[in-house]
Amino acid sequence: MSEHKRWDWRKSSYSTGTGQECVEVAFSSHLGLSLRDSKNQSRDHLNFPSGEWSSFISLIKSSIM
Repeated sequence: MSEHKRWDWRKSSYSTGTGQECVEVAFSSHLGLSLRDSKNQSRDHLNFPSGEWSSFISLIKSSIM
């Protein structure tokens, strides 16, 4: 079984209820954060080590503000 299948995937609170824009997220303390398209769960995931995810979120927040 792949590592990602054992993760506790959660649907993003920003995903729409129509099923068209659904993103799932999972976190592992030793592997970081992973994102996937809930409609295509078997496809590749975007993986971010914890430090990189924090930097990414900070960059997004600073761009929005």
